Amino acid sequence: MAENRTYEKLMNCLACIRKKTDFVPKVALVLGSGLGNYGDHIQLETAVSYHDIEGFPVSTVAGHKGQFLFGYVGAVPVVCMQGRVHYYEGYDISDVVLPIRLMKLMGAEILFLTNAAGGLQDGMTAGDFMLIRDHISCFAPNPLIGSNMDELGERFPDMTEIYDHELARLIRKNASSRGILIKEGVYAQLTGPSFESPAEITMLKRLGVDAVGMSTVVEAIAAKHMGMRICGISCICNLAAGISKHPLSHEEVQAAGKAAAPLFEALVSACVEDFASC
Repeated sequence: MAENRTYEKLMNCLACIRKKTDFVPKVALVLGSGLGNYGDHIQLETAVSYHDIEGFPVSTVAGHKGQFLFGYVGAVPVVCMQGRVHYYEGYDISDVVLPIRLMKLMGAEILFLTNAAGGLQDGMTAGDFMLIRDHISCFAPNPLIGSNMDELGERFPDMTEIYDHELARLIRKNASSRGILIKEGVYAQLTGPSFESPAEITMLKRLGVDAVGMSTVVEAIAAKHMGMRICGISCICNLAAGISKHPLSHEEVQAAGKAAAPLFEALVSACVEDFASC
């Protein structure tokens, strides 16, 4: 069965990683477009290229370096993904979430998701941060479709509280103490790779969406299925179509992410250190 092959592939990737490192992380970090240089600021123990993991999906997106970094933020052991895999790259949805499942099997208890997103919320500007309170998936397939892999989690996981309240409190606290204004809202994942049309943005606003992108939701679902505690921040790198006054581009997203990086790095590091007590 396909599900058995998916589980076997996951375990093969884990065995491959374990031949290279026995590092056990507490926190798993996923770095979005334009934010990948954060990995340069952790106390590095070892790095493993995705290319060196047999069967592992490899990102093809500019700005995504494509490696796991193992090390410490303060005293907290972390595994950091420099580059994620997107559904629009042509991968099966099980491959898109494989890295998340793999980091949980390595020992990670907390998943800290970041992404570059388009802003819909009134008053948003490029460079803003948004704490993800909830999410909506539009058109991206649920990664739990098919026979359940009982080794990973239950058949019908509850999604009432996907994003952990205590982790969110610590993010708010650290943002406030550093004078960082952090907005909050609902994030929606569409498939991409085209940016959303103005009509789609109008639809999403009517659904209560505050930021939109091409990742994150399927990762959060897979992580929740496995019992991880989840938090997420969107870096608003452009205003969405119909709101922005000029055409959208990936280069704009990367540039805005780079400009916001210093504040992002400080906030993430402070939050991860606080997560040690969770």
